[in-house]
Amino acid sequence: MDDFFPYLTAAEYFAGIGLVRMGLAPMGWRVVWANDISAKKYQLYQDFFPQSDHHYVIGDIFEIDPATVPQTTLATCSFPCIDLSLAGNMNGIGGEHSSAFWGFINVLENQGQAAPPLVLIENVPGWLHSNNGADFRVTIQALNQLGYACDVFTLDALRFTPQSRLRVMVVGTKFPLVNKNPQSIFHRPASLLSNRLRKSIFANLDLDWFYNDLPEPPPLHTSGLSTIVEAMADMDERWWSEAEVKRHLEMMEETHYQRVSSLHTNGEPAYRTFFRRRRKGQQRAEVRQDELAGCLRTAVGGSGKQFLIKVEDCKVKMRAMTPREYARLQGVPDEYPIRINGVQALTGFGDAVCVPVITWIAENVLNPLVKKHLQLTQQHNG
Repeated sequence: MDDFFPYLTAAEYFAGIGLVRMGLAPMGWRVVWANDISAKKYQLYQDFFPQSDHHYVIGDIFEIDPATVPQTTLATCSFPCIDLSLAGNMNGIGGEHSSAFWGFINVLENQGQAAPPLVLIENVPGWLHSNNGADFRVTIQALNQLGYACDVFTLDALRFTPQSRLRVMVVGTKFPLVNKNPQSIFHRPASLLSNRLRKSIFANLDLDWFYNDLPEPPPLHTSGLSTIVEAMADMDERWWSEAEVKRHLEMMEETHYQRVSSLHTNGEPAYRTFFRRRRKGQQRAEVRQDELAGCLRTAVGGSGKQFLIKVEDCKVKMRAMTPREYARLQGVPDEYPIRINGVQALTGFGDAVCVPVITWIAENVLNPLVKKHLQLTQQHNG
């Protein structure tokens, strides 16, 4: 269909540093409007997309005038997760941060007939747990009340990069649909349907669902951390001192210490990642047992930083992971510049989506929905 791509326009809510836009672009989507409250995140967005100043609005979503948002086919919504995350405060969808979702709903409602026929919403698995499932139900209800039937699936960034990062994805559509049987969702492979999501759908069968016939996503990575590590000389000042390395080794429980001491190399360095955690009033260094990264998180305050261990020739080195390594774990090609300071960049990437996850969704969900709708429209008008 030669007239297909002009319809692929998107408004990017909670745009952050622009990784949703980056993921949509390979499938022909054009972001024509974006919003985020963080001016600091916009700095990196602008570095990635230099011509974005004419369409990126910095400000509170509750202060957005719906009349100023251009009409698009898609609206994406990566609303704040801190009140839903198990690593956050679990205040729920009414919390200070995650309640921004209602600002998104307000804009769509006030747009009326001009609201986009497609929405893509993503958040952490805690969305399904929050307030014993009530928060997930009320968000789907809100979309239903605006005329969107919803499909939902889980997708892990670990299928695309060596980072464990499971997310819940909701696609809402106003297009006429054939399969609106929620029971069909239960036949999805486990790679797209976590046990918790299965329970959430079963508890909410009365809501307005529809079903996309999705392919099996790529298999989970079982290694690959070494492929994203930034080349760095042993004398680089970012490596910690021997005293600091020793301090962190002493912070490890025996099982975690053994994960480091048992690493053997055959001429190539071995890598592991770790976080610092408070356990029973003590700070602990907890090491992954595989050659993968844990889920990237915001680095504000330092508690969410992820650290790297390198073992080579029986020598242990440690340091914080770099913004470029975070970018690679989020699927951002090295051609995209990172010019802002370290913590600011780490926070931007930690709050963002994994780029190839969005590309996969565009290829297998969004683009087919638009194509099918245009084909049916042409046949009807034919």
